[in-house]
Amino acid sequence: MKHYKLTEESKTVHGIELFRIELIKDCKWGKAGDKGGWIESEINLSGDAMVSGDAMVLGNARVFGDAEVSGNAMVFGDVWVYGNAWVYGNAWVYGDARVSGDAMVFEDAWVFGNAEVYGNARVII
Repeated sequence: MKHYKLTEESKTVHGIELFRIELIKDCKWGKAGDKGGWIESEINLSGDAMVSGDAMVLGNARVFGDAEVSGNAMVFGDVWVYGNAWVYGNAWVYGDARVSGDAMVFEDAWVFGNAEVYGNARVII
């Protein structure tokens, strides 16, 4: 069962409508009713993963497993963020990139193209 729902609260970014998510049950990310970040559709978020803060996930990007995208991060394109990976701060991950395992992409870092960040890797700028 999903741990979130799309709310009616929306915003348009580069011509794409994004919807804020809201937790529908208590979980490790917070309590039912807590607001999360922004996604284009339910294909963007699955498993026990979370998008929080003002983070945005759009396009064909997928956040799944126990991964988290938070802060002001942006994930778009055909990206996969999964495992226990964490993208946060002002980081951008886009293109066909993969972030997995216990990897972190944060602060002002950009990961793009066909890049793969995995294991215990840290990408920071």
